[in-house]
Amino acid sequence: MTEVLLKRAGDVPMSRALALGIVITDGVFSLYWALSAAYLSGLVDVPDAYLFSGYHDRHLVAWNWSFFPLDLAATAFGAWAILASRRQGEWRTLAAVSLALWSTAGGMAVAYWTLMGEFDPSWFLPNLVVFVWPLFFLPGLVRLRTAQPPPP
Repeated sequence: MTEVLLKRAGDVPMSRALALGIVITDGVFSLYWALSAAYLSGLVDVPDAYLFSGYHDRHLVAWNWSFFPLDLAATAFGAWAILASRRQGEWRTLAAVSLALWSTAGGMAVAYWTLMGEFDPSWFLPNLVVFVWPLFFLPGLVRLRTAQPPPP
């Protein structure tokens, strides 16, 4: 029975929904950070209406950029998981790390905007999505990972 469970868990490929979620999230955030960097360097102008509340306050700019390493790590692990998805078993841990990082980043932003009492849908809702969508996949990845036999 255990061998059947382990074989079944080891043969599970990455779902298209998970791959699509990772690709979309990684792509959107890569675009966001590229645009943010271009804006800060003066290469592009973004109307104030598209910036979050207080964007010109240096403390909020620093707060925003404090997410960059977290988002970069989530993107790197997500891309690595996609590339590793052709190899049996390797992709699950990478995807779980990426999803945990995305959910953390989204949760931190949602907590901040909630504490500030600011519910601008253009900033609050995307962060809420980034917080929630990984939670649909993480339990299954953890269950599959715990069903794996230890490496020889």
